[in-house]
Amino acid sequence: MKNVVLIGFMGTGKTSVGRLLAGRLGCAFHDLDRKIEEACGISIPQIFAQYGEPYFRAREKEAVRAAAARSGLVIATGGGTVKDAANVALLKENGAIICLTASVDVVLARTAHVGDRPVLDAKDAGDRRQAVADLMAERRELYDVADYSVDTSDLSPLQVVDDIAGYLKREGVFRA
Repeated sequence: MKNVVLIGFMGTGKTSVGRLLAGRLGCAFHDLDRKIEEACGISIPQIFAQYGEPYFRAREKEAVRAAAARSGLVIATGGGTVKDAANVALLKENGAIICLTASVDVVLARTAHVGDRPVLDAKDAGDRRQAVADLMAERRELYDVADYSVDTSDLSPLQVVDDIAGYLKREGVFRA
C-alpha cells in the first residue's frame, strides 16, 4: 500500500489534515517534524537555534529516508522538505504526493504564534508578510512535483480530507 505524502508551505494544514486523513484511511500518521524532535530530544526551533538549518536538514533527510522505507503511512512533511530533490525522489518512490496550498494571508494567520516557525520568527509583522510571500514564490516550483493539489484557504480540515480521499479513490491509491 502506497504512502500518502503531504507537502506544502508552512501553515497550509499538513499536520491537522494528515491526522484526519490517516484516521479516514486507517493508516498510521507520520509527522516528519515530530519524528525529528523525538530523535533529537528538542524542538525544531531549538534545533535551529542550537545547531542551525543545515543540521536540521540533515536530520530531516534521515527522517525522510526512514519514512519512505515504510508503506501505508500518511506522512506530513515540513514546509522545506521539498527543497532537497533526493527527499522528493524517496517520497515519490512509494507515495502519492499531495500539495496543500493557502494564500499568504491565511498562512500569516495560521503561523502568527511566534516561537514555532524558526524561518519566520526573526521577522517583524511587515517583514514577516514579505518573508512568507518571498518563500512561497521561491518554493512554488518545488511543489509542482505533487500528483494533486488542494487550496486549503477556504476549506475546513475535514473538507480537505474529503477532497484528498476522493482523489485517492479516483486514482486507485486507496479505497477511501
